[in-house]
Amino acid sequence: MRQTGGTLPASSNYRWVIVALLFFATTINYLDRQVISLLKPILEKEFSWTESDYGNIVTVFTFFYGATTLLAGYLIDRVGTKLGYIGAILVWSLAAMGHALAGSTFGFMIARGLLGIGEAGNFPASIKTVAEWFPKKERALAVGIFNAGANIGAVAAPAVVPWLALMAGWQTAFIVTGALGFAWIVAWWFMYEIPSRHRKVNEAELAHITQETAAEFATAGDAATVTTVDGEAVKYPIFANKAIWGFMSGKLLTDPIWWFFLFWLPSYLANIYHLDLKKLGAPLIVIYLAATIGSVGGGWLSSMLIRKGWHPTRARQWSMALFAICVMPVMLISQMNSMWPVIGILSLAVAAHQAWSANIFTVAADQFPKQVISRVVGLGTMAGTLGGAVFPLIVGRILDHYKLLGSLSEGYYIIFYIAGFAYLVAWTMLYIFVFSRVKSK
Repeated sequence: MRQTGGTLPASSNYRWVIVALLFFATTINYLDRQVISLLKPILEKEFSWTESDYGNIVTVFTFFYGATTLLAGYLIDRVGTKLGYIGAILVWSLAAMGHALAGSTFGFMIARGLLGIGEAGNFPASIKTVAEWFPKKERALAVGIFNAGANIGAVAAPAVVPWLALMAGWQTAFIVTGALGFAWIVAWWFMYEIPSRHRKVNEAELAHITQETAAEFATAGDAATVTTVDGEAVKYPIFANKAIWGFMSGKLLTDPIWWFFLFWLPSYLANIYHLDLKKLGAPLIVIYLAATIGSVGGGWLSSMLIRKGWHPTRARQWSMALFAICVMPVMLISQMNSMWPVIGILSLAVAAHQAWSANIFTVAADQFPKQVISRVVGLGTMAGTLGGAVFPLIVGRILDHYKLLGSLSEGYYIIFYIAGFAYLVAWTMLYIFVFSRVKSK
């Protein structure tokens, strides 16, 4: 029973349990996503894939992921995060297990397409949940924590997937990792509810969560208003708020780089440094552990600046400028002659990306009201995966071209140069559409 008067008790802090659930969902999401990249050395031999074939498979996943995100965001806004999230994980878990049935390249394309459709719901549901459960000053940290699940999934994958594949076959790796989503669905069903109706949220925590609600509705958008009927948004002119263009541009330019890091780093290490399936684990674990630190650290940095009195948008602006600069050393990889200095640079780059990602999502949550945030995140993710669908086609053809010339490393260096500049360009677009238009208090 909630206390309705007098001194409020200590906050129940149940919102951090919700973040833990989001963290584990995102871990499973990326574990399922990463399996194919680790099995690529086996699968390309069994199915005679070229780099372009593999790029086409990656593109199918990213295309369906991007094409579905807006619809996923709309559905989650309509049915709520509890049912919406369950539906998403149910689809992607079945699709992940379905890879084991693929008997051809086309079969993998079908499985990857279905996986993309299901996984499209993860971030719209997670960001909406954070907006429901956290005040603005804590959102970047909350997003950073759950977003770290992406890196834990990427760390767990090289530790588990090669062992499963070598012990029981590549089909088993897909089945076992895909089945994890069903355990999460059970936990979510029994543990999740919106804060105002949750039995484990006391009055103090509810007051903490809702402290900025009125201000958000007053400032969200450019003179745009939210009209609600029984608490549900019926109209909000999303594109009247120019922040949507900065958010979509930032995702369009940087998400493809993350896709490259996720889907090609195992292949890069195997091709350039001749690591087999047994030896890939250690360097990949180092890289994605660094990404985990970056995700939480990036959220912590901007949240710390806000606590020190910075305007939230200014905290995101200068934090993201730092993260963009930290990706640039990947352009030095062509000058490196040994693997571990390269691993160090790649670790810094993926950590910076995840720090960037934690903040770009909270830029969206800061600029739009909660009722439409899933659709906003869906639009941004759709833009990111549009770039992510095109970039693998480019990567595959660049690598095939240089492989024919006998200088595959040169192809990778070109891609690393593109990655080094992408974040600075993305930050500039965010400055034009978001940062320059907000006056510091």
